[in-house]
Amino acid sequence: MLKARKRQQGFTLIELMVVVVILAVLAGFVVPKLMDRPDEARIVKAKQDIAAIGSALQLYKLDNYNYPTTDQGLEALVTQPSDDPQPKNWKKLLDTLPIDPWGNPYLYLMPGEHGEFDLYTLGADGMDGGEDVNATIGNWQQK
Repeated sequence: MLKARKRQQGFTLIELMVVVVILAVLAGFVVPKLMDRPDEARIVKAKQDIAAIGSALQLYKLDNYNYPTTDQGLEALVTQPSDDPQPKNWKKLLDTLPIDPWGNPYLYLMPGEHGEFDLYTLGADGMDGGEDVNATIGNWQQK
């Protein structure tokens, strides 16, 4: 009796090498395009942080009937404020306060000039206004 040989399944070394070459070629096209956009990535990160902190501020208001004051600041989302107005149902909403992609704290103003509160970063140059990476990015721009 001849035993039927089971055909081994898998990839040959040639097939694997072809896949590796294809991936290397694709990476050669994609990586330079991604590496040319660090400033755009920082802007997107700042907008995402502002949206997340803004959501935490909304939850703070739902729990405590008002936003933290400018003096209490964003720190009220991490540690319970000790000054007035005392929050009635304070809960820790953030583990830590994020800093903007340029290493500066996010700025908070309540009442805001553009809405109930203003939450913003001054961009790479740290000055109000500007363009592109130096532009002020605020929660009023995301509506």
